Amino acid sequence: MDERQISEQHYVYIARCANGSLYTGYTKNVEQRIAKHNAGKGGRYTRANRPLELLHYWTFTTKTEALQAEHAIKQLPRKKKLSLVEQTSIMMPATHPPMKTR
Repeated sequence: MDERQISEQHYVYIARCANGSLYTGYTKNVEQRIAKHNAGKGGRYTRANRPLELLHYWTFTTKTEALQAEHAIKQLPRKKKLSLVEQTSIMMPATHPPMKTR
């Protein structure tokens, strides 16, 4: 494993779209990803509902962990996503969100 793989960070983020909906995604660079969404170069959903406001993000050491967290967060109802953001926003950025579902 080379040094780049060891130090590489992976992120999961929750953003609020212009229509008030929440969008959860994975990236290796949060700032750049939100900028892409807001420039209309993200996915179809975010392109139609921009601008996005970053609410919170979490850092992971592996892509697998990050993708698992992204999936778990996407399964949560809106109210629990907002609660998760509120619980961890004091520590921005947190390392891992609690992954209790319903």
